[in-house]
Amino acid sequence: MFDLVIHNGYIVTASDILPPSVYIGIKDGIIQTMTTEPLEGIKVIDAQGGYVTPGGIDSHVHIDQDNAPTGDNFESGSRSAIAGGNTTILPFAIQPKGSYDLKAVVADYHKRASVGAYCDYGFHLIVSDPNATMLKQLPEIVSQEGITSIKVYTTYPRYKLNDSQLLDILLETRKLEMTTMIHAENSDVIDFINEKLQEKKMTDPYYHSMSRPIEAEEEASYRVISLAKIIDVPILIVHMSSELALSHVENAQKQLTPIYAETCPQYLFLTSDYLKQGCCNHKHADDSFEGAKYICSPPLRQDQKELEGVWRSIINGTVTVFSSDHAPSKYDHPKGKKLGIVNGLPHYKQVPNGLPGIETRLPLLFCYGVETGRITPQKFVELCSTNPAKLYGLSDKKGTIGIGYDADFTIWYPKGQMKPFELDNKMLHHDIDYSPFEGMTFTNWPRYTVLRGEIAWDRDNGGVLNKLGSGNYLKRGPSTLAGPKGELNPIFA
Repeated sequence: MFDLVIHNGYIVTASDILPPSVYIGIKDGIIQTMTTEPLEGIKVIDAQGGYVTPGGIDSHVHIDQDNAPTGDNFESGSRSAIAGGNTTILPFAIQPKGSYDLKAVVADYHKRASVGAYCDYGFHLIVSDPNATMLKQLPEIVSQEGITSIKVYTTYPRYKLNDSQLLDILLETRKLEMTTMIHAENSDVIDFINEKLQEKKMTDPYYHSMSRPIEAEEEASYRVISLAKIIDVPILIVHMSSELALSHVENAQKQLTPIYAETCPQYLFLTSDYLKQGCCNHKHADDSFEGAKYICSPPLRQDQKELEGVWRSIINGTVTVFSSDHAPSKYDHPKGKKLGIVNGLPHYKQVPNGLPGIETRLPLLFCYGVETGRITPQKFVELCSTNPAKLYGLSDKKGTIGIGYDADFTIWYPKGQMKPFELDNKMLHHDIDYSPFEGMTFTNWPRYTVLRGEIAWDRDNGGVLNKLGSGNYLKRGPSTLAGPKGELNPIFA
């Protein structure tokens, strides 16, 4: 007798689709068997011909950060994750400039997570101020905390590193087999354009998109790829928004250089027109500032052709992972997006960057990718579960459906069985007062989310079922995608 049995669904991995005749037997949170022989369980899920995919891993989320005081905390963020089919999230512990005690940085973030989580979680480390003292602590952070990924920035005064600092980080992460995530935009280009826009008092939300042109992302992407080649280390360029920048990743991959790319839903579905007027389905005629809801960086691009270009990069394999970059702030709050109203006038530079999207990530790609035939179910699993697990040291227990793996699943409705609906923010489980995807039509949604063998979400019978604190902290191992290519150059040894 198993704790849970799942059957009568198409079981999807990154490479295969198994038929509904396969039963999955789960005990003690682990997949114990997969067989065509009928199994008995204390609980049984009949998938009724729907797809059974691995639990989603949202590997890029911002939760309980000081720069977003109105954003989600671990309770609301993880609750929203579970309701959207995610069983694992990876948020960020941030090193403030001038603070070189990484143990204290991580301890502070553990404290923030102590409220509990509905899903499993791990931490990335954001490095804003590297020096010799800080770098010497990285091996201990890796071994004791299981934090095997670092994010760095080429823009934002609070976080940006120069090329020399980036090289220092890349060298250390190569030695430790850590995954290096890079936000790549040219800071000087952005500052230059910002200055010109300010002089002309062009400060409405729409001008945010003009202040961060595609060329700023393209140049920085090419530059960080070049830096990675010097150290001979893989990198992941996060939240890529344009085909031009992605072309540099594609060219590197064609040369068998291990450069990886991440993109996000906003770069598939939203254009900068939203910054002018807000969502066309929910705009308020008396609110000229509503476009601030859509300020994120890199910005929403101006041409629908750019969105199609990102879709092409998903389809041809240039994009490695699909994450939400959930970095929300409330809109109608003086410390949220409306920080951008200064003395009654709009100032896009003062608006907190970022969009909510942790709950809508999987349904968007499933509905508009899998159900429309733009991508295969296997590609969906690869982007949303398997590759994140490989990149971030979780592939020994997460990211696929197989014997010995954690029993994490997202189970979908059979195509055409769920009544389509237009999304309203009130349907979501985050603590944010809007969604950038309101008004979009969804033809499917996670029917069940299963976390280590427990039904955590049942859309038709109670919604979120598991308790706050059900999620475990994950100590992660080295990346299986981002290991070094060859011998370290003796100059750097």
